[in-house]
Amino acid sequence: MLPLSLLRTAQNHPMLVELKNGETYNGHLVSCDNWMNINLREVICTSRDGDKFWRMPECYIRGSTIKYLRIPDEVIDMVKEETQVKARGRSEINKGRGGQNMRSGRGGARGAFGNRGRPAPLARGGGNVGRNPQNKNKK
Repeated sequence: MLPLSLLRTAQNHPMLVELKNGETYNGHLVSCDNWMNINLREVICTSRDGDKFWRMPECYIRGSTIKYLRIPDEVIDMVKEETQVKARGRSEINKGRGGQNMRSGRGGARGAFGNRGRPAPLARGGGNVGRNPQNKNKK
C-alpha cells in the first residue's frame, strides 16, 4: 500500500498530524499532493507541550515537516479493498490473453505474421549476408 494512495483515499476523513517540532493538528483532510503537502479543515492545533490549543477553519501543512499521520482504520480497510479489486481485474485481463507471447520493443513482436511474409533476419555472422556469394567457402 503506497502512502499517497492511502492519503488520497483518506480525503474527507478525520486525521491527526504530528509535526517534527511536536505540534499536532486534528482535522479533516481536504487534499494532498505528490509531496505530501496537505490541506485540513476544522482544525484543532495543539502546542508541543500540550497546554495551548487553537481552533482554525483550515490549514496547510508542508509535507517535509510531517513526522507521522494517524488515519482511521476504516480508511486503511478501504485501500486494501481497492487494491484487491484492482489485482483481480489485472489477473482477469492476463487470463484473457490466452498465454500469448507479448514481446515488445523496437520492431514489435515477431511470430507467424509478425514479419509480414518476409523471412526472419539471420543472426549476425550467419549465412552469406554481406559476403560475396562467389566466396562461399572462405570465412
